[in-house]
Amino acid sequence: MEPDALDDISRVPHGGTRAPDAIDFSANTNPETPSGITAVYDSALAASRRYPADDYAAFRAAAADYVDCAPAEVIPTAGGMAGIRLAFSAVVCPGDSAVIPAPSFGEYAREIRLQGGDPVPVAHDAVVDVDPADHALVVVCTPNNPTGELADETALRDLAARCRDAETTLFVDEAFLDYTAADSLAGEPGVVVARSLTKVFGFPGLRVGFLVATGDVRDRLDAARLPWGLSTPAAAVGTHCLQQSAFVEATRDRVVAERDRIRERLSARWTVFPSDAPFLLVDVGEDDPDEVLATARERGVVLRDARTFSTLDNHFRTAVRRPRENDRLLDALDA
Repeated sequence: MEPDALDDISRVPHGGTRAPDAIDFSANTNPETPSGITAVYDSALAASRRYPADDYAAFRAAAADYVDCAPAEVIPTAGGMAGIRLAFSAVVCPGDSAVIPAPSFGEYAREIRLQGGDPVPVAHDAVVDVDPADHALVVVCTPNNPTGELADETALRDLAARCRDAETTLFVDEAFLDYTAADSLAGEPGVVVARSLTKVFGFPGLRVGFLVATGDVRDRLDAARLPWGLSTPAAAVGTHCLQQSAFVEATRDRVVAERDRIRERLSARWTVFPSDAPFLLVDVGEDDPDEVLATARERGVVLRDARTFSTLDNHFRTAVRRPRENDRLLDALDA
């Protein structure tokens, strides 16, 4: 990290609310969790009086099976954000430039600046076509947050090949890929894949995720990661969740059906972006976004003000939750 960068960097706004009188549609986490988590957590908590084994063999094996890579290529991290920081710190030096999608997750630019690097925004739907030459890093988020679209796999693999030729690291954030049938790029040479268990398994406070990398980059990441970086409960619950394929399939089916229903209803009033993710981005057109957000909140629904994302000035983002909760959303928005 570049210490001088800290003087000019602020926190990035995110969704999420603790309001007991509202349903939270501002954060994109699954409202459901796999069965059996409590027993796994309680057992792991009892074992937490000693340090965890730093090789995290069971977690790495489960993660490798989940994304179809070798266990040695898995780097455990305390959530997706820890993975982003670890990866960027390993490849971005002061003065380096890094391509990021826009609009997209605001932490990419912040973390690049923390390393003394220069983020270079590229339109989210054009980032797979960039020339990686002269950049230390190219970042792709698929499906992209907040727009929701899945990157074309052929174009993404072509970008990976160009990055290898240019000796540029390609970082692919697959935090929402569980909600699609697309293949992971895990194990692709020259690519660092980031996965978060926060979104699909519904426990953002536990902080568990992983990176996947190969070759020298993998070795650098493994050398740089914090010792005992995953708590014993996080590793145990993460291992359990990664084995719950039926839960993931059921979640995916529910989200697809409900997302289509919400999009059809909201499209009668506003422009709603197509999405492969568990959320929808909405352009409210001539309506006042402050009024839309405030009215929804008065009716017990918290939406994400998407104007905090770069290039968006008239938008909100809504998560896709369970059917009855989604009914509340549609009622709150008069849709």
